[in-house]
Amino acid sequence: MYLVAVIDWYSRYILSWELSNTLDAEFCIVALKKALEMGRPEIFNTDQGCQFTSKAFLKPLKERSINISMDGRGRALDNIFVERFWRTLKYEWLYLNEYERVADLSRDLQKYLTFYNSERLHSSLGYRTPQEIYFEEEDL
Repeated sequence: MYLVAVIDWYSRYILSWELSNTLDAEFCIVALKKALEMGRPEIFNTDQGCQFTSKAFLKPLKERSINISMDGRGRALDNIFVERFWRTLKYEWLYLNEYERVADLSRDLQKYLTFYNSERLHSSLGYRTPQEIYFEEEDL
């Protein structure tokens, strides 16, 4: 299974995610479009995976005049916030569970990501949640 997640770098808020049994651009485009419903970022950053460099994936970004940024090849630290999220997801949830059915995996992944956004405190956010930071300006 493949997981794509769109993350707001400032707040670490997971804007959208999708699972797929194939590593193609389509499920990434679905996640991208869901994230864009939350708002238009100035910059959208990805690694240089073929799904992210495809014309179909880049089209919605270009249509909205969003600046496209891509990490250097083999440079995981260029996208440190996303890489840290993957590590957290693996060690706090994925490695602790086994799934035989995709539906069960998807259900529990949704639960974990809801927890991650709304309950999990981040030291880098002053021990606040991504949700608190992401929606902070709307509350002012």
